[in-house]
Amino acid sequence: MHAMPLINHPCTLCCRPTSMWCSRCQSAWYCTPEHLQSDWSRHRKECIPATPSQASGYNMIATPPPAEPQYVTVSAILFSPEEERPRIISISCRPSHKPSQGMCPIPLVQSHFPDGQSEGIVLTQGLNGEPLRFPLHLWYSPTSLQKSSPVNRAIYHITSGAAPKPWCGTVIVLKFNGSRRQGYSDAGSNDLPALSAYFLAYN
Repeated sequence: MHAMPLINHPCTLCCRPTSMWCSRCQSAWYCTPEHLQSDWSRHRKECIPATPSQASGYNMIATPPPAEPQYVTVSAILFSPEEERPRIISISCRPSHKPSQGMCPIPLVQSHFPDGQSEGIVLTQGLNGEPLRFPLHLWYSPTSLQKSSPVNRAIYHITSGAAPKPWCGTVIVLKFNGSRRQGYSDAGSNDLPALSAYFLAYN
């Protein structure tokens, strides 16, 4: 049986001597799991996971799992330059790093763009200029538009080739879950008329 080193550090919360610490960062000391739990909302901001080499035989308190929202996956519309018709794909959205309420998740769309560059614009009006209850978030390749890459055949198809200015490169469309734009819901074929009106008006 190995002798455990007798180390007394002050508890982060009450300053009582303790030899137990946070198992995640191994740098904050607590005398009870309850004290770690009650200090977690503050400590989590500075709790950086320790490397395996830092691990040793002190008494560890299991750290509560971070209360971070999980990635969400939503349906989006992909207008691929090489395909005749738009199709539905799944896009993962990463939680925003800012804890303030109302921050929208960040869609992970870069892998769909050849150079990894994309910019977003928000479409708030549909047919005949009517406001959209669920605004649409268009992601496109600014470099493809500038370089006059091949015309996007899927967009050409839904506009019957009548758009004054052809779109080039990939376009991905997500749908906000409301006018406050705090998250996304599933986009689908019922969003195509508003998108067609936008592409026809773009010049």
